[in-house]
Amino acid sequence: MNKLKRLLTVAVTATLMATSATVVLAETKGAKIFVIGGKADDPFWSKVKKGPDDAGKLVAAQGGSVTWLGPQNYDNLGPDAADLIRTALSQHPSAVVGPDWVPEAMDEAFKAVVDAKVPLIIYNAGGMDAAKKLGAMNYIGSDEYIAGVAGGEYFGKSSSKNVLCVNTLPGAANTEARCKGVADGLTKGGGKSTELPLPSTSFGNPTAVAQAIKAALLKDTTVDGLITISAGDANSAANAITQAGVVDKVRLGTFDMDESTLQRIKDGTQLFAIDQQPYLQGYLAVSLLNTSVNFGLDLPTKPVLTGPGIVNASNVEATLNGVAAGAR
Repeated sequence: MNKLKRLLTVAVTATLMATSATVVLAETKGAKIFVIGGKADDPFWSKVKKGPDDAGKLVAAQGGSVTWLGPQNYDNLGPDAADLIRTALSQHPSAVVGPDWVPEAMDEAFKAVVDAKVPLIIYNAGGMDAAKKLGAMNYIGSDEYIAGVAGGEYFGKSSSKNVLCVNTLPGAANTEARCKGVADGLTKGGGKSTELPLPSTSFGNPTAVAQAIKAALLKDTTVDGLITISAGDANSAANAITQAGVVDKVRLGTFDMDESTLQRIKDGTQLFAIDQQPYLQGYLAVSLLNTSVNFGLDLPTKPVLTGPGIVNASNVEATLNGVAAGAR
């Protein structure tokens, strides 16, 4: 009987050791995830990148890796982003995340990812329509048109009738959708919005953006509202409004935000910001792909929307806490 017990103990122990070895092997293989995003020093994309960085800690603990790929500048955004997608695919990834900024330049590269049977999530730009067209698992981010409509309606409720939508990345699908949404939202309240397209080389150039906006304000004195596509551009717009001497007349709004944006809202010199929660976009995209690769999990919720939300004087204090943590 004792001999039988010993044999059973050995058999059970061997089975447990084999099972544990299999689990460890599965865990150490992990997921090799590539994330396409903006410039690492871009204030908005640094928030997006913090999401994959944080989610990547679990990916690494499970034996995987997360690699961020971004362009050096935005001068040739679509083709450069397509090259980044191809670079990711050449590294034999387990999964890829990317924004569909310029579909005509990027979709062929995204389709190559899907054709290679590599799981793909579209995030930040493109929407669920792009995800479906490309065969991606899901879209995570804000619906840019809906966000624009929300901004236009908010301007209308604040009695703004003639708003400029400053677009420093003209031609990009997400920024064009933002400006169109603003125009449609304002139309509902009897106002109007005109897009002010600036060369993409001006993106990230505060002086160039401020001078262009100032010139537009001095040219059309009926403008009573400005909205920008980024928090950095909003800082330039605030300077332009001051330089043009129209602080008491022109209300400022922006897509996205930083601490300076929120401080102006708190001080009463900026009307609102539209938050798409960029941290969540990166964090959720990497987390979902990691669990899909490792465990076959997926979400029935499609798309996963992270915005829009209007940040104004009523909720700015709580939002500042998130900015201080680098997550908003």
